[in-house]
Amino acid sequence: MATVVIPRTDEGDGKAAMKVMDTKLTRQFAVNMHACVHCGMCFESCHYYKSTGNLKYTPAYKAEQVRSLYKRKYDWMGKLIPGWVHASEPTEEQLSALYDAAFGSCTMCRRCNFNCPMGLDMGLMMRTARAMLTSIGRIPPGLKATVDAHVNTGNNMGITREDFIETVEWIEEEVQKDVGDPNFRIPIDKPGTQYLMCLNPREVKFFPLLFMAQMKTCYAAGQSWGVSSLSWDATNYGLFSGDDEACKKIVTRNLDEAARLGAETMVMTECGHGYRVYRWESQGWYGKPLPVKVMSYVELTAEFIRTGKIKLDPTKNTESVTYHDPCNQARSGGIYDEPRYILANAVMDFRDMEPHGLNNFCCGGGGGALTMTEFRGRRLEAAKTKADQIKATGVKIVATSCHNCIDQLGEINQHYKLGVKVKNLCELVADAIVLQTRDGPAVIPGTPVEVTEKGFIKDPARWTSEAARYLAYRQGYGQALQDLTDDHWRVIESVRAHYARCGVAPSRLEVCSEVGLTKKEFYRLFPGTMKTAYKVAGLPESADIVPKAATVD
Repeated sequence: MATVVIPRTDEGDGKAAMKVMDTKLTRQFAVNMHACVHCGMCFESCHYYKSTGNLKYTPAYKAEQVRSLYKRKYDWMGKLIPGWVHASEPTEEQLSALYDAAFGSCTMCRRCNFNCPMGLDMGLMMRTARAMLTSIGRIPPGLKATVDAHVNTGNNMGITREDFIETVEWIEEEVQKDVGDPNFRIPIDKPGTQYLMCLNPREVKFFPLLFMAQMKTCYAAGQSWGVSSLSWDATNYGLFSGDDEACKKIVTRNLDEAARLGAETMVMTECGHGYRVYRWESQGWYGKPLPVKVMSYVELTAEFIRTGKIKLDPTKNTESVTYHDPCNQARSGGIYDEPRYILANAVMDFRDMEPHGLNNFCCGGGGGALTMTEFRGRRLEAAKTKADQIKATGVKIVATSCHNCIDQLGEINQHYKLGVKVKNLCELVADAIVLQTRDGPAVIPGTPVEVTEKGFIKDPARWTSEAARYLAYRQGYGQALQDLTDDHWRVIESVRAHYARCGVAPSRLEVCSEVGLTKKEFYRLFPGTMKTAYKVAGLPESADIVPKAATVD
């Protein structure tokens, strides 16, 4: 492993670092400094310790590097008998230990918080430590360069406005070809945009097809979308460096731009910390009520599926898939059910990791770790826990909704030879999207059937075989449903007979059992959800159309 070179400082920097601690001395921080009972319950929660067994990587040890400085200055015992309570002056040795703990062996994933009986916030302690170190220039060069680029150029990769606009226009053309609609547009700097999309610069510079996948979802949903060419970067690495002044400048720039354009909702792309920053942290830096609603692309996609604005065909994604919860999006952002709901509709074979959701292990790429090349060897060594999680699922695809996670999972895949594909959630959604016809009358010649807004027949008594073909056509799934086969008709007859007999619609399991189809075969016939079959079979739109004891999948 390469030797880590830690920046050195002069004698006055120790005092300067402690002055930063003064500014962070809230009641919450003080409680964190006093409440640890050294029980060790946090040890196994940290992927650094779990993967390596090194006691210096335990949350308790790392927290003690901050606590020792605090005790020396603020605790009466630390002032009188510092050796007794392990209090320390901010010497070169102590600052080096703090640097290694805060930047080199903690991603601030906060998983240890959930295992601490005292409820201590490790993320708060480590970010405070990083703020102290950053203020005296002891910051990994890669992380500093990323923050500086964002503050100075408007995005963390220094992409010019001209290059951004050119990329957006190219993506617009590609989406037009993909959806077959030459009228599709991605409005740039348009006032009154309903959804203002904020992107990760990696999507613009290195992975534009991810931007294309998201725009395809936007097109399918039929909503009003747009981007700003002046301020569009969803990231904010000031969160990781502890630089509140940089955080404030970056947040203010984006929010002021959203206000200038009169946007209704600012949609954060698949960026874990970007969502957390704007949804939960930004008001503290912005200093006033936010001028715009903030949502994640993941939240919005789940909402579009629930409300029927987009339809997915899970048979387009037949390989087994698991989902990695980004720490900032799930544990620190509250989004963990939505991606699973999306995948339940987008893929045929979803398998969760254990543990998952709020208790999922960090992949090791958070906290700006990918910018700190001096700690790469340690980062990959600590990723063994995540590699083991992935292996245990036996899947072919690992999906997530965070670019830092994508990059780290890609490195884990290569380093541990997992042989999986790593994909953003939006890719699987775009692959499964079924483009629906946008025009056409509610009644067509020779088929006098009116339909509801959600595609159900208004008068079930008027259902006929011709009506079934029309109702299939209305789903917008193409030739497979327009030319109904014998298998289609067997399902339709089963659904209608069950409804006539029981007064409620059957579950998919009941239909498959009766007609002898597998789940995969059923969804090839009726892509999307079970309601597709209900609509074609002429069942009415009703609140109790699904039996309470059954799950429609």
